[in-house]
Amino acid sequence: MKRTIIAFIICFALGSLMCSKAPKTDSEWITLIDETLDFAVSQLGKSIEIVQDSTAFPRNVDKGEWYTTNAYGWTSGFFPGCLWYSYEVTQDDYFKKQAERWTDGLIEQQFNDGTHDTGFMVFCSYGNGYRLTKNPAYKSIILQTAETLVSRFNPNVGCIKSWDWMNPDDFPVIIDNMMNLELLFWASKNGGKKEWYDIAVKHADTTIKNHLREDGSCPHVIKYDSNTGEVLEKITQQGAADNSAWSRGQAWGVYGYTMTYRETGEFRFLEAAKSMADFFITHLPNDNVPYWDFYAPNIPKEPKDASAAAIAASGILELSQLCEDPELSQKYLDAAKQILQNLASNAYLTKKSGKHSVLDHCVGSKPGDSEVDIPIIYADYYFIESLFRLKAILNDTSGS
Repeated sequence: MKRTIIAFIICFALGSLMCSKAPKTDSEWITLIDETLDFAVSQLGKSIEIVQDSTAFPRNVDKGEWYTTNAYGWTSGFFPGCLWYSYEVTQDDYFKKQAERWTDGLIEQQFNDGTHDTGFMVFCSYGNGYRLTKNPAYKSIILQTAETLVSRFNPNVGCIKSWDWMNPDDFPVIIDNMMNLELLFWASKNGGKKEWYDIAVKHADTTIKNHLREDGSCPHVIKYDSNTGEVLEKITQQGAADNSAWSRGQAWGVYGYTMTYRETGEFRFLEAAKSMADFFITHLPNDNVPYWDFYAPNIPKEPKDASAAAIAASGILELSQLCEDPELSQKYLDAAKQILQNLASNAYLTKKSGKHSVLDHCVGSKPGDSEVDIPIIYADYYFIESLFRLKAILNDTSGS
């Protein structure tokens, strides 16, 4: 154990991308996970003290300070979600109270029919809160959110609409929208309507048909005709080109289809998840953290996106547990661990920068010159989630 700790200290001191004494045993991995979670909890505690206002939701760290949004920002649910994870780590009522404060600030989002992102906003906050406390009020809010979200479903298209700002006859659907289906699956099985489950399945099927390319990659946006359901265009808003592979979009797809298979048991969704995961893994650079787009024009002089790595790692970890083939399961587990090993190094943690996030080096929208190479809150959320998932897998395999 002492050797392991010394090895980590040396690696962090050198600031290397990869530790030459990488964790090999389950116990070494659990030590790394626990140390990293402790760091995350410490950072979140500092963020609570800095932000204080529970109607302000941290989104990114630019110029050293948290930039916050109001409750209607699509990222608003991630900070309270991180606080719920902090409570889960510590069992400290302080973090529970803070998680409740920031979660309560999102109560009106259950009626917000102007966005598809209520899955992120409500399920990451109220969903984790209900999982940990079984507060019946939280469950009611989740169910109402599902009722509101399905109002954006168009049966002609077979999808939930993503954005309202395009031509009124256009019906844009982004790959990110796969993530919000988890809210509908959960709600349909926990007191909600069966039709919510059916809508989620229909959206996933339509997205397989039109988003998934033969090589396992996907475009960012598909514009449908809202009256006929015809595909009008396959384009990008945040990727390098319409025919490129935006890395965070690829990660949303990996995670989204893995989750959909978990909820449905339908083999076609497992195959979609595997196809998208295989593309993601085989196109990673040496440090296993992708550039913001897999086909960005100036690689290797392009920014990395740690958020894409964290989202994909969490999805790939779950995928590893859903594959019946032991070799394939191990392949995905190893890939996710390689990603997390690097995210947990000083190359991506904010240990030396003094920033109050957990991860650095994320990209929101490179084409929009927005949130480029800075910390973004959803990277922290999915990184913490992935650490929880890996620890649970390791504890299960070791029998502890």
